Amino acid sequence: MLPEPELQDSPNSRRSFMKLLAAAPLLATISARSASAAVSKAVTSTVKRSFTNNIYTRLGVQPVINGLGTYTYIGGSLQLPEARKAYEEASHYFVDMFELQDAAGVHLAKISGAEDGMITDGAAAAISAATAACIAGSDPNNIMKLPDTTGMKNEVVMMGGRSAFDDGISLCGAKLVVAHTVEDLPTALTPQTAMVYTDWQDYDRVSSILKITKPAGVPILVDAADGLPPFEKFMGYAKLGVDLYDFSGGKGLCGPQASGVLLGRKDLITAAKYNCDPWEGAICRPMKFGKEEIMALLAAIDYWSHADLAALDKEWQSRVERIAKLVETVPGVTTSIVTPTGSNAYPTLSVNWDENKFGLTVAQCAQQLIAGKPRILVGGTTEGESVRGRLGRTTPRPGATGARHRPLQITSMTLQPGEDLIVGNRLRQILNKARKQAL
Repeated sequence: MLPEPELQDSPNSRRSFMKLLAAAPLLATISARSASAAVSKAVTSTVKRSFTNNIYTRLGVQPVINGLGTYTYIGGSLQLPEARKAYEEASHYFVDMFELQDAAGVHLAKISGAEDGMITDGAAAAISAATAACIAGSDPNNIMKLPDTTGMKNEVVMMGGRSAFDDGISLCGAKLVVAHTVEDLPTALTPQTAMVYTDWQDYDRVSSILKITKPAGVPILVDAADGLPPFEKFMGYAKLGVDLYDFSGGKGLCGPQASGVLLGRKDLITAAKYNCDPWEGAICRPMKFGKEEIMALLAAIDYWSHADLAALDKEWQSRVERIAKLVETVPGVTTSIVTPTGSNAYPTLSVNWDENKFGLTVAQCAQQLIAGKPRILVGGTTEGESVRGRLGRTTPRPGATGARHRPLQITSMTLQPGEDLIVGNRLRQILNKARKQAL
C-alpha cells in the first residue's frame, strides 16, 4: 500500500502518483522489515553485519554507510573476498621479501604489459618510490644520501600544478618546478630535471607530455591513484609508453587499504625497489608493506583482469536507480545519474531540490544523514567540504581550482547490498519533512 501522507500532499498530481507507483515495491520492502534487517538479510551469505554490535562499536566507533566513495579517510574500499582469502593464506608463511617482490613484478608485467612492477604501501608511497628512483637510481651511495641530492638531478616538474600529494616527492629531496600547461613544459625542463609528475589521466594529454619528455630523456610519472575503473588503464599507460605509473590498491582495485602498485620501465622499477622497504637505509623504508598486502593485492588485480565489468556496472547502476525512485516520491525533488570520468568512476546519483523552497541546504541534509542511525555519508555541499584529512586547508593548493557548489551525490560502488534502501528511505524522509515544514 502506498503511504497515505504522500497521496494527500499532491492529490491532483499525476506525475507524483506515477513516481509513488514506481517506488511502491521498494517502499513495501522497507515497511516489511527494519533497516538493519534489510542489510543483514542481503549479506548473510558472505558475512554477518550489524551496525549496533560489531568490532568497531565495541571500541566506541560507529561505522558509516558509505555513499561518498573510495576516500582514504573512511577506509578506501572494502576488500574483495579473493583479496581477503589471499591475505589470510599469506599470513601463515614466512617468505623472502626480495624474492616475493621480484616475483610479483613478473606477474604484474604479464597482466599490465609494462616491463616490470612492484607493490607499495599505497599510491602515495609509489610516488615517493618513483621519485627516489628517478633521482638516486640504483646507486647505493646516492640511495643512502637521500634526501641530500648533492650531485644528482633533483628537479621534478609538476605538470598541471601542485598536487595534494607532492610532499611525497619533496621528501626525497626534490625541488618542485610548476608547469601549468603543456606549452610551459619545454622551458620547465632543465639539465637538472629528474622526473615529470602529473595526475592528468586522460590519454591525449599524457601523450602530449610524452612527445616532449621522450626526446628530452626525462621520465614521466602518471599518478592514477584513483583512476580505476576502468581496468583498461592498467594496461593502457604501458601501451602509451609511460615510464612510470601508479594506482591505489585500496580504492577501485578493492585490495588492502595499505597497498598500491607502481608499474613501468624495468630499470626504474628496479631502482624504486632499491629505494624502498625492505632495504635498510632507503628513504622509503618507513613505507613498509607486508607479504599479506602483496598477495592480497595481486589477488585483487587478478580478479579485475577477468571480471564481468558490464555485470558489475549494471548492479552499481541499479543501486542508485533504487535510491532515485525513492527520493523522487518527494514533490520537487529531481535526480540524475552519471558516471564521472575522473575519480570514483562509478554510477553516481545527484539529488536536486530548491534549497530556498525546502528550507534545507545540501550541507544540512548531509549533516542529518551522518547524524542518524546508522550513519550515512554522502557527497555534496562545496567540492572538498565533505572530505576530511586535508590539514584544515581553507584554500586550494597553488594551481588547484576553487570550491564550487554541488548537489547531494551518492556513489554506488561503496554501498553494500541492502544499503541503497536505507539511504533512499532516510533521504526521502529528510526531504519530505523539510518540504512539509516549509509549506
